[in-house]
Amino acid sequence: MDLEPYRGELVAYCYRMVGSFHEAEDLVQETMMRAWKARDRYDHTRASTRTWLYRIATNVCLTALEGRARRPLPSGLGAPSDDPGAPLTPALDVPWLQPFPDARFDTGTRTDMRIALVAATQILPPRQRAVLVLREVLEFSAAEVAVQLGTTVPAVNSALQRARAALAEAREIDEVTEPDDPKTRATIGRYVRAFEAADVPALVRLLTDDAVLEMPPVPLWYRGSHDYGLFMRRVFDMRGTGWRVRPLTANGQPALAAYAPEPRGGHHLHTLQVLTLTGERVARNVVFADPAVFEAFDLPRRIPFDEFDQRR
Repeated sequence: MDLEPYRGELVAYCYRMVGSFHEAEDLVQETMMRAWKARDRYDHTRASTRTWLYRIATNVCLTALEGRARRPLPSGLGAPSDDPGAPLTPALDVPWLQPFPDARFDTGTRTDMRIALVAATQILPPRQRAVLVLREVLEFSAAEVAVQLGTTVPAVNSALQRARAALAEAREIDEVTEPDDPKTRATIGRYVRAFEAADVPALVRLLTDDAVLEMPPVPLWYRGSHDYGLFMRRVFDMRGTGWRVRPLTANGQPALAAYAPEPRGGHHLHTLQVLTLTGERVARNVVFADPAVFEAFDLPRRIPFDEFDQRR
């Protein structure tokens, strides 16, 4: 029984359930171990290998989520700040939502991995979360999901209806443009050039009027292009100019690895930024400074100046 072909999609599924890439990898490994140990009891006439694996993965995730708080983004915890100069004090006791490194696995999905949608899904009770992903994203039948969750088809349909209602506001994420769209690439290119030039007015012109900027593990967040621009001015004043940026993708969205200049030359990894574009404007920027996130994306911590230009 070859289980490896399913690993990528299982990691994506577990990530949607728990909001952490590293934890999702661990849960999939547990799933694979359980499946291997139970392989002699598997009956292919009752369920496909894929359906059987998702049943195991769902049980593993639900057990892991018992009694655990959801993984939020700062915008899911309170009102936006109106002070771009507020102290940047991290809240290390919060299990923050993490981004998904697209390059690690070919999940074959994009829209349903959007970071805002994953964050919204975290609000749902775990079993509703499982029903939503299994039915709407992975397209299992209600009967298959009922077997996977050990419940009935009417209970699955009811849970799906409640989950849809709870996430109605998050559906606007479907309007987000794809990272390989030519207009999206052009906007990201302009954003990168403005960022590397520390050109705050140019950055602001690329934002929607109500653009959101948030920075886990700092619980502060800002709404509006004006405060976004003021905060970026603060960043450049604090860290200097001459930044370098490496484009990539996360959660099926454009992302940037931002490297701050060092006094003696070269650049060090400062943040990973996941951008949400609506049309040709940046509507949201989730800025991650967690070393665990850098590790998941296999990002070098420091790059000499000339080497960086050669790699771009």
